[in-house]
Amino acid sequence: MEDQPRLLPSTPGNDLGAQLRAARLNAGHSLAAMAALTHFSKPYLGHIETGRRLATPDVIDRYEQVLGVPIGVPLDPVRVTHEWLLNQPPLTERLHAGRRIGADTVRALEDRVIELRHLDDTVGSRHLLPLVRAELVDAAQLAREGVYPARLGVRLLTAVGELSQLGGWIASDAGHYRHAQQLYLSGVTAAQDAGDRALGAQLLSSLAYQITNIGSREDGLLIARSAGTAADDATPVVRALLLERLAWAAARCHDADTTRRALDAVDGAYEQRSPGIAEPEWVYWLDRNEIDVMAARCHIQLGTPAAAEPLLRRALSGYDHSHARETALYQTWLAEGHARTGNIDAARDTLERIDTTAVDEGSVRLHRRITAVEHLIGRRHGGDTEAADLPPK
Repeated sequence: MEDQPRLLPSTPGNDLGAQLRAARLNAGHSLAAMAALTHFSKPYLGHIETGRRLATPDVIDRYEQVLGVPIGVPLDPVRVTHEWLLNQPPLTERLHAGRRIGADTVRALEDRVIELRHLDDTVGSRHLLPLVRAELVDAAQLAREGVYPARLGVRLLTAVGELSQLGGWIASDAGHYRHAQQLYLSGVTAAQDAGDRALGAQLLSSLAYQITNIGSREDGLLIARSAGTAADDATPVVRALLLERLAWAAARCHDADTTRRALDAVDGAYEQRSPGIAEPEWVYWLDRNEIDVMAARCHIQLGTPAAAEPLLRRALSGYDHSHARETALYQTWLAEGHARTGNIDAARDTLERIDTTAVDEGSVRLHRRITAVEHLIGRRHGGDTEAADLPPK
C-alpha cells in the first residue's frame, strides 16, 4: 500500500522498555517516583518504557539497583537464528498517523549511516557509541511513525538494520555485551522486514563473533554456520566476510578441519569479486590485509603460530595506521605469535610499540588483548609453556 506509514515490529529494545515498565509497576512505583530514584528525567524514562528510545545499559542497571530484580534478559540468540532461517516475512505494514517522509530524508539518513561507519575506523567507542545510538533512535522513530511509500520503507528498515549492526559492533568493543546483543537481534528483525537476507546474515555473524569470543563457543559456531547459509546467494565479498567469521568460530572451538575449509572458501569467494558486482557498502573494509590477519589469528588459535607471523607482518606493512585501534589489535596478535613460538624479546618489543590511544578512547576489546598477551609473555618468560586461551580481538 502506497503512502501508508510503517511501524517497526516489536524488537528486543522495545520489549526491554516494556519489561522495565512492568518491573516498576510490580514494585509499586510511579514513573515520577522512578525518575527521582534513578536520577533520570520522567519524560526520558517514559520514552524508554514505551519503546521510543533505546534502553541504555546505565538505565537498565539503575532500574535493577532500585528494584532489586534482574531485567532485560536477552532473547536466546540461537532461537532467533533458527527463526531467521525459517522466516522471511514481507515488510510489516501497520497504520499510524505521522509525518510524511520523502526520498531526500531517506538518502540523508543513508549517507549518515555510511559516515558513522567510516568514523568507526578512527573515532573511539566512547565518543562514537552515543552518536550511533541517537541516530538509531531517530531512524527507528521515522520507520515507526512516518508516512512513506513501500519502496522507502524498505530503505528505512535497511538503515535501521545497518545502524543496529554498527551500534552492536561499537558497544561490543566498549564491553557492553548485553546491549550489543540486543542491538544485533533488533537489527535482524529490521533486516528481515526489509527483505535483506545478506544484512540479516551480517548481523547474526557479528553476534556469533561476540558470543564466540566472550560466551558459549559452541553457540557462536552454530550461529556462524547458520548465518553462513546466506553465503550461497550473497555477493563475493559478503560471502568472504561470513566465511571468515565461521572460520574464527571454528578455530575458537579447535575445529581445525572446519577452520581450514572455511579459510579456503574465503579466498575463493574473495577472488570472485568484480567491478560489475555491486557489494553492500558495509563490506568496504574487507580486503586482502584483513583476510590475512584473520587467517593468522586462526593459525595462532589452532596452535600453529609460526605460520601467522609472515601473514601479520605483510598485513601490517600495508595497513592504514590512522586506524589506531585495529593496528594495535593486530600487533597484539603478532606479539602473541612471537610469544607462542618462544621469541619473548620480540613479543615484548612488539607489545611495547603498540599505541594504546584506543584504550583511552573506550576500547575494552584492545585493553583485554594487551593485558592477556602481557600475562602470556610473563608465563612464557617464567617457563610456563602451557597454552593459554587468550581473549580474542
